[in-house]
Amino acid sequence: MSELTIETASVFEPLLHPARYKGAFGGRGSAKSHFFAGLLVEENIRRKVDCVCLREVQKSLKFSVKKLIETKIEDMGAGKYFEVQENQIISKRGGVTIFQGMQNHTADSIKSLEAFDIAWFEEAQTASQKSLDLLRPTMRKEGSEIWFSWNPDTKDDPIDQLLRGGNLPPGAVVVEANFKDNPWFPEVLKAEMEYDRGRDYDKYCHIWMGEYKKNSEARVFKNWKIEEFERPDGTIFRLGADWGFSVDPSTMVRCSVDGNRLYVDYEAYMVGCEIVNLPDLFDRVPESSKWFCRADSARPETISHMQKNGYPKMQAAQKGSGSIDEGIQFLQSFDIVVHPRCVHTIDELKTYCYKIDPMTEEVLPILADKNNHIIDALRYACEGIRKAKTFKRTIIPEIKRPYVGATSWMGN
Repeated sequence: MSELTIETASVFEPLLHPARYKGAFGGRGSAKSHFFAGLLVEENIRRKVDCVCLREVQKSLKFSVKKLIETKIEDMGAGKYFEVQENQIISKRGGVTIFQGMQNHTADSIKSLEAFDIAWFEEAQTASQKSLDLLRPTMRKEGSEIWFSWNPDTKDDPIDQLLRGGNLPPGAVVVEANFKDNPWFPEVLKAEMEYDRGRDYDKYCHIWMGEYKKNSEARVFKNWKIEEFERPDGTIFRLGADWGFSVDPSTMVRCSVDGNRLYVDYEAYMVGCEIVNLPDLFDRVPESSKWFCRADSARPETISHMQKNGYPKMQAAQKGSGSIDEGIQFLQSFDIVVHPRCVHTIDELKTYCYKIDPMTEEVLPILADKNNHIIDALRYACEGIRKAKTFKRTIIPEIKRPYVGATSWMGN
């Protein structure tokens, strides 16, 4: 038989060697499934092997990897080595590849796989503990291998406990693969990935970087994205500052408003900054001494120091009962656009959360007092326009206004 050349992403090289367990986990677009489908075709070309392709639930073949394997056979120009049938694929070497759902198996029915050489479990994050306990001792032929490909969901999933825990089973080789490891990452997926990275960073980390799913319902901010931009001449900038205490950072943030968009383009951030060094720290924000800045009123002596050292327009923020919740709600009303250089702003928007009930894991309507130093500065920066959204009216008795409609009044 003539030779075939197969291109393989470098990240999968450890999986090309014999191993009892082979695992590849990571985000979408990493070509994990394409790698294992190609490897299965390769093994069938080299020798006689019987293979079973598994999912936890498989209601029909259209949900299996059969179509992907057929595509690989075609792409590799290996059609002469196979006979593709309706429910299985026969190799000219004499092996067979079948497709099944583990949920359909019992302790007795699984015995039909005892003589198989390879079991490939796709979408293994859905594998139940029962399925793994049935499969592992069933694959007992000398030199048999069990392959797993999966997009991680939670660290408590059975497959993650098996192949990402602290005690791997003997003969296990596991690699992490993400879109950055795929030399053939398609442009259409790149656009989807960039959208998620810019709009919902937790979603990006889970779907594209293969990180465990977070309790996204607890996140305070979901209304933001990362984007490079330059604000036009004439922009009114609003600045806020928060003071560090011991291990907490001193921060300054610059933002501006355009319609329903809140742009954050510069930040200053430092842990352990002495009061005498604060002006130099805040000077990292362009023209910061030129604009009005509202700062945490808990440190009036620090504000006074800053006013005497280059920041005469710095004022104390007006705190009060409910001011934190009101400020957060006001920020949530915008589409927030953050420049990529504002790395600490991005980190806090990702991690600032509501508290979670430790007994029920329900999200509580209580803001956690951490990961919020830039957020506090941003609240202070927007305090003026938040208060400008409301206004006071004086009611003067005995002044009549003509009635116009059911819900409106008109006067001089």
